[in-house]
Amino acid sequence: MINTATNGNYANVNGLKMYYEVYGEGKPLLLLPGAVSGIGTAFGNLIPLLSTDRQLIALEFQGYGHTADIPERPLSYEQFTDDVIELLHVLNIRQIDIFGYSTGAGVALQVAMRKPALASKLILASVIYKSSGRHPALIELEKQLTAEAMKGTLYEAEYLSTAPRPQDWSKHLAKVTTFNQKVQDWSADDIRNIKAPALIIAGDADIVQPGHVVELYKLLGGGSIGELSMPDSQLAILPGTMHTALTKKTNLLMAMIPDFLSTQ
Repeated sequence: MINTATNGNYANVNGLKMYYEVYGEGKPLLLLPGAVSGIGTAFGNLIPLLSTDRQLIALEFQGYGHTADIPERPLSYEQFTDDVIELLHVLNIRQIDIFGYSTGAGVALQVAMRKPALASKLILASVIYKSSGRHPALIELEKQLTAEAMKGTLYEAEYLSTAPRPQDWSKHLAKVTTFNQKVQDWSADDIRNIKAPALIIAGDADIVQPGHVVELYKLLGGGSIGELSMPDSQLAILPGTMHTALTKKTNLLMAMIPDFLSTQ
């Protein structure tokens, strides 16, 4: 467990100077943000609530927020996962609960597939494990990942106030667009082999299709009749919730996350 009195920290991982923040005390919970999100836009509403009885370790991926980009290194789930695994090694953490949102949820799933002993429990919010699970209209939404379209948003404000090179905002968005266009087709068998219980969360107006969420829930052991055999994994569809609002639905999330994490 980390013991630090300061929130802002850097660790050297795989040639990257990765930024992370630590809050609270107790059993650690790793927070992994989504695309074009730093810690604040992804988890700012939840950190004060979750840190009352847990130690939170929130990081920012390559090129996001305080973590500088490596221009010649593409963004990928594989690289993000390598960086997370190495950060946990640097911090001497051998097992941890992981809460991933959007891109971060995909990374959490990858960590559990590649290093099963690392992941104790998984919270997967708006997760996609194969490209067919993306909402068809997401193509149109991703066309708005330009500096002009993002002007005045919280994402722009966060990047400009935290990035080592705020002038690279347009370059960063272009790199994220390239990352988003990569095909995902992760092995169903690899997901079935995950032993960590998972709480899978999506909005009913999310970028991930509801059927895809249910498929993942079943791959992770869900779908049985509870009276006969209660599954370790859980599924939640938040009503009236779009993708960018999901982690701001604190009342709904705090009604389920602490119970899930505390269940043996």
